[in-house]
Amino acid sequence: MEKEDDPIYSTPFRQSSHSLPSPYMFAPNISTRSKGGWRAVKYILGNETFEKLASMSLIANITVYLHTKYNMDGILLVNVVSIWSGTSNLAAIPGALISDTYLGRFRTLLFGSISSFLGMGVMTMTACIPHFRPPPCNGSQCQKSENWQLGILFAALALLAIGSGGIRPCNIAFGADQFDVSTEKGKHQLESFFNWWYFSFTLALIVALTVVVYIQTNVSWILGFAIPTGCFLLSIIIFLIGYHTYILKEPQGSVFIDMAKVITAAFRKRKVTVASVPETSLYDPPLPASDSETTNIPHSDRFLCLDKAAVILNPSELDDQGQAKNEWKLCSVLQVEQLKMLVGMFPVWVAGIICFIAMDQNNTTGMLQAIQTNTIIGGFNMPPGWMGLVSMLSLSSWIFIYERIIVPLSRKMTGKKRRMTMRERINTGIVMACLSLLVAGFIEKKRRILALEQKSFKSSLSILALVPQFCFSGLTEAFAAVALMEFLTTKLPESMRTVSGAIFFLSLSIASYLNSLLVNVIHGITGKNGAAPWLGGTDLNKDTLEYFYFMIAVIEVLNLIYFNVFAYRFLSKEKDPNSITEEKQETVESV
Repeated sequence: MEKEDDPIYSTPFRQSSHSLPSPYMFAPNISTRSKGGWRAVKYILGNETFEKLASMSLIANITVYLHTKYNMDGILLVNVVSIWSGTSNLAAIPGALISDTYLGRFRTLLFGSISSFLGMGVMTMTACIPHFRPPPCNGSQCQKSENWQLGILFAALALLAIGSGGIRPCNIAFGADQFDVSTEKGKHQLESFFNWWYFSFTLALIVALTVVVYIQTNVSWILGFAIPTGCFLLSIIIFLIGYHTYILKEPQGSVFIDMAKVITAAFRKRKVTVASVPETSLYDPPLPASDSETTNIPHSDRFLCLDKAAVILNPSELDDQGQAKNEWKLCSVLQVEQLKMLVGMFPVWVAGIICFIAMDQNNTTGMLQAIQTNTIIGGFNMPPGWMGLVSMLSLSSWIFIYERIIVPLSRKMTGKKRRMTMRERINTGIVMACLSLLVAGFIEKKRRILALEQKSFKSSLSILALVPQFCFSGLTEAFAAVALMEFLTTKLPESMRTVSGAIFFLSLSIASYLNSLLVNVIHGITGKNGAAPWLGGTDLNKDTLEYFYFMIAVIEVLNLIYFNVFAYRFLSKEKDPNSITEEKQETVESV
């Protein structure tokens, strides 16, 4: 059956092969006008809410579960959590590729949700069946998991990672597909959808980090995992119930394939000297008349080695219509320039990755610290997983204070609505990362000293002492992560906007993998000749974790220097918000 005849696709709109769909690139035709809109979005938001509630319930408490139920020591625990987190983020790229090239967003979301449901179901089985886990620790004696037990656990995490790869790159875009953005009403509805999407995400996150995490820690892991499994099932049911209301878009092709074509073609013509080739010999076909959404990018003189992919060496490379016969040997100037734009973002992107390494610490070693503190507060046993709420609240609080107090106050005082530039925000984010690590190091030293004095696994230091380091971690995300996402989004043409999300997830993935690498290297180097290792055991009291924190802080200081000496120059094309006139500001705000 041809794709055009497949009933799953209700919109025959096609997009050229050199662009990737963005939320604003689709307008339903007359045959589909009765579908979409809020009639469809209510099902999508319902699906998203329950899916996020389920996934965040596991992410927030996975470190505690593996440490307490699988007896994992520091090295294995950090490796499992970091690699799983990194793989879940990395899976967004093949997920986007498969969605845009083969399956479409609906099918990709459906298969991703089913995979996540199966993975969460297996995780629930590990909690239900004691034989699937090692026996509980007997004092300081902890039995390691059998290989087959780890195999079941890793299979569950793999299914969840695959599910994330299908859900993350498609959920927002599929919701945006339901609006006709060729009209003003559709544009305003789309803006409202983003607000409601973020509201549902925040609501699910709060419930996951409070109610479900509390049940997992203080009531029952079986019930605490059964709830997310049920939520995944409910999200799938809601998603399928709304099928008849959805506008379903045909796979359009992926810009990632175009990037691979440019690299391949440039390598094949690596012996060509671009400087001796006139610009008229570059393959630069006009955009198809039917493609009104893709923005043409003029030829630039940077990264000339990539121009080799667009050099026409022989007229036989073109067909009778002047089109390339083989796009793996000859690429358009537009395809080359799209890759150049991504390469030009690389220095700033690297600074963001290094900054995210600091954020990863609180999800792994920070949780291990929380487990070995005094979690009793006024007779209430506070779950260690609740510390994730601190980061979220600090992020949300800063955004509210900045948008509702600082920016309006600056306008009253100076007459202009001054906002922090992207460089200022990234710099601030890196500084917050340094402060988070330094505070974590000093707090850990204090926690361990008290535990050793009392000869106790848990320190008398209150878990609330960890609040500052989690606050700084949330501010790192509020400044650096948000700025990096904005940088990736605003510096790409609209036809490449969805690429920015995949690249952002890739940066989170690389940061997780680098964190795992650092942990293993440090564990292999330290602890020799009878010295206490920096990290690695099941008991932090036998480690010197603060040295690991201080080392990452030094890396962040070097990152700060790198960004301000070199990488910031790639922000030179950024529009300074201070240069926007008051009249233009009021116009923008009124839209």
